[in-house]
Amino acid sequence: MPIAAGVLMLLSFWAWWPLGIVILLGLAFWAWWPLGLAVLAFMIGSGRMGCWNHHHRSCGDNPWERHMDRWQSKMERMQEKMDRWRERMERMRGGRGSGQPGSSGNRAFDEYRAETLNRLEEEQREFKEFLERLRFAKDRAEFDQFMSERRNRFHDDGAQPQAS
Repeated sequence: MPIAAGVLMLLSFWAWWPLGIVILLGLAFWAWWPLGLAVLAFMIGSGRMGCWNHHHRSCGDNPWERHMDRWQSKMERMQEKMDRWRERMERMRGGRGSGQPGSSGNRAFDEYRAETLNRLEEEQREFKEFLERLRFAKDRAEFDQFMSERRNRFHDDGAQPQAS
């Protein structure tokens, strides 16, 4: 009788604290593994393990609806996080969607900053073009070297007498 009372107390304990599940399953598997499997099957079959999230008490008896409601709430939370992230990035950019920093309040400094950024972007573009030309020249030199070695090898092979 004391064991049954302990199990009932543990089940009532499990109703308000999810750690009770772990304790009950651990004790059941520790005592005798078939008993642990039986307790696990009971918990799965009763539907108590499927909806630990207390936000979905009104999701109905249909497990598919509970599943879809859970995914819907996850998507809504993700959308809220993305909106907060987007707002934070907009504040960092100064409220503009162009990617340009916001005004500092000093028009002369803002103009200087814009000119400097434009100059740096132009230098970056020119440097990328220079690197592209440099890569092309290197590729051309390697290709020319390959072709000259191939021609020399072909001429050397053609000049040797053939053994019969």
